[in-house]
Amino acid sequence: QVQLVESGGGLVQAGGSLRLSCAASGRTFSSYAMAWFRQAPGKEREFVAAINWTGSSTYYADSVKGRFTISRDNAKNTGYLQMNSLKPEDTAVYYCAARRAAFYSLSQYNYDYWGQGTQVTVSS
Repeated sequence: QVQLVESGGGLVQAGGSLRLSCAASGRTFSSYAMAWFRQAPGKEREFVAAINWTGSSTYYADSVKGRFTISRDNAKNTGYLQMNSLKPEDTAVYYCAARRAAFYSLSQYNYDYWGQGTQVTVSS
C-alpha cells in the first residue's frame, strides 16, 4: 500500500513559480511510475505530467510543456512538479498519483494510488 501526500500549493501571480511535492509512504514507491493530474472547477480531471520509475523518461501535456518539470527522488520517496511561468488557466487542484508499474500512463484510470490534492491558484 502506498499513501501519497501533496504539498506546495498556494496563491501566486501570473508569471510566478511554485514547486509541488508528493511524499510517498511505502518502500515500493521507487518501483512505481507516477504522474500529476489537475482538476479545475467545473472541469474534468486532466493529465499534466508523468515520469517512469527511474526518472529517465517523462511526458507532458502540451499545455504545460516547456513550463513545468516533473522529477522524483526515490531515495526520499518524493516526487516533484516544478511549475514556472504560471498562467491563470493553471488554476486547479493538483493531484499526484502512482501506478503499480514501471512505466507511466496518460490515463487517470491506470493509476492505483492518489493523494488528496493541493490547490494552486494563479491570479492575473
